[in-house]
Amino acid sequence: MRIAIITHVNHIQKDNQYFGYAPYVREMNIWLKYVDEVIIVAPLEKDRLTEIDSSYFYEKINFCEVPNFSFTSFRNNMESFFKLPLISWEIFCAMKSADHIHLRCPGNMGLIGSFIQVLFPFKIKTAKYAGNWDPKSKQPWTYRLQKWILNNTFLTRNMQVLVYGEWPNQSKNIKPFFTSSYSESEKEIIQKNSLYSSIEFLFVGSLVLGKNPLYAVKLIEELAKKGNNVILNLYGEGPERKKIENYIKDNQIGNNVILHGNQNQEIVKKAYKNSHFVILPSKSEGWPKAIAEGMFWGCVPLVTKVSCVPFMLDYGNRGIILDMDLKKDIENIEKILCDKNTFLAKSKLSIEWSQKYTTDVFEEEIKKLLIK
Repeated sequence: MRIAIITHVNHIQKDNQYFGYAPYVREMNIWLKYVDEVIIVAPLEKDRLTEIDSSYFYEKINFCEVPNFSFTSFRNNMESFFKLPLISWEIFCAMKSADHIHLRCPGNMGLIGSFIQVLFPFKIKTAKYAGNWDPKSKQPWTYRLQKWILNNTFLTRNMQVLVYGEWPNQSKNIKPFFTSSYSESEKEIIQKNSLYSSIEFLFVGSLVLGKNPLYAVKLIEELAKKGNNVILNLYGEGPERKKIENYIKDNQIGNNVILHGNQNQEIVKKAYKNSHFVILPSKSEGWPKAIAEGMFWGCVPLVTKVSCVPFMLDYGNRGIILDMDLKKDIENIEKILCDKNTFLAKSKLSIEWSQKYTTDVFEEEIKKLLIK
C-alpha cells in the first residue's frame, strides 16, 4: 500500500533522514508500520534539530517539499496566492498516486488537502483532526471550513475523520478517537510522595499565549504566599518565556518556579513521575497530550474546560477543571492539598483512565483503519 501524507508539520532533513515534531513523528511511525510506500507532502526547513525533534523509522520516504504559507496578513495572503498552484499540484499528484490518503488537520496544508481530496471520492482516506472538534468553540474561519468539508458526506467520501471527543449531530465520516504516548510495557506501580513535603506541579508544552503558562506561574505564586511548599517545573520553549522570566524575577519566586526549556521524552517522563499535579490553563486544545501523559503517571490534572477535557477528567472526578479565576482555582486546589485521601483517589482514577490508552491499543486501532 502506498500512503500519501499531507501535513503542515515542518520537517528537517539530515543524513538522509527526515525529522519533525517528535509527538507527531512517533505517531506516524505507528501508521507507517502497515504501509509499503510513503509520500509526504510538507514544508522542509533548514533549522537545527532540537530536543523535541524525532526521525521517521521508515527510510524510503518520497518527500515532496512545498513552501510554507499562511493567511495571517495581507502580505502573507498575496505571497500565498502565488504559492498555492505549486502546493496544490504537489498534493494532487501525491493523492493521485496513493492507495490511501491521510490528511493532518487543522492547518493550512490540511485545508488545501481537504479541498483536493474531493476529487478522489473512491480512494480510502483518513484525516486526523488534532484540534478542538467542539462545534460550539470559537475557531479561525480556516479551521471551521476544514471541519465543514470533512464532515460533509457529499464532498468528503470514503473517509474516516479521527476527532477527540464525542459530539452531537456528526456525520458518518466522524470517528471519536484518542492518542497515546506510552506502551503497555511502560506501566508501573505509581507511589506519589507525601503532600506534606514539597508539592510538585508540572507544565509541559509550548510557552505561548494560548496555553497560558503565566497563569500557571501565578497559581504557584499565590499558593506559596499562603504558606504551601510548592514548586512549578515548566518544560517547553516559546515567545512567552521572556515574560515569564521577568515575572519570576520581579516577584522573587525563583525558588518556586523553574524553567527547563525543551527536553527529551525520558526527562519529561521522569518529571511526570516526580510530580503531584500537571497544569494546563489552555484556551484551546484537541487532545491535551501533556494532561493524558501526566495522568498516566498519577499526576492530578488541573486544566481548563476545553475540547474533550471534561470527558478526560470525568467532569472533575479525576482532577480539577480550572475556572480561570485565581481565587476560585486556589480554593479548589487547596482543598486537595489539605486532604491526602482525595488527592490519592483522584491520582488513582487518573492512572486507571489514562493507562487504558496505550500505544498498543492505539496501534491496533490504526491497523483497522489501514488494513481492510
